Amino acid sequence: MKLVNIGFGNMVSTDRLVAIVSPESAPIKRLVQDAKERGTVIDATHGRKTRAVIVTDSDLIILTYLYPETVANRIEEDSVAEEETDE
Repeated sequence: MKLVNIGFGNMVSTDRLVAIVSPESAPIKRLVQDAKERGTVIDATHGRKTRAVIVTDSDLIILTYLYPETVANRIEEDSVAEEETDE
C-alpha cells in the first residue's frame, strides 16, 4: 500500500484513488455537497480553501488545500523513487 501526503501530515492510499479534480466546476460542487449530506466527506483542509477534491473507490470524497497538480506530482515522485530503489 502506497500513501501520499495530502497536507498537514494527512495521508491517502494511492491504491484507492479514482480521481483528483479541481473543486470549481458545478458537477464537482454537487458531488461534494451530496457527499456532505451522506456524511462521506473527509475535510483535510484545516480551514483553508479547498483546492483539490480526491475521489476514492469507496465513494469517499476527500478535500485538501493542495492543488491537484501538487498531489499528482507527489504520487508521481513516490512511484519514481520506488522504481529507483527496485533497481
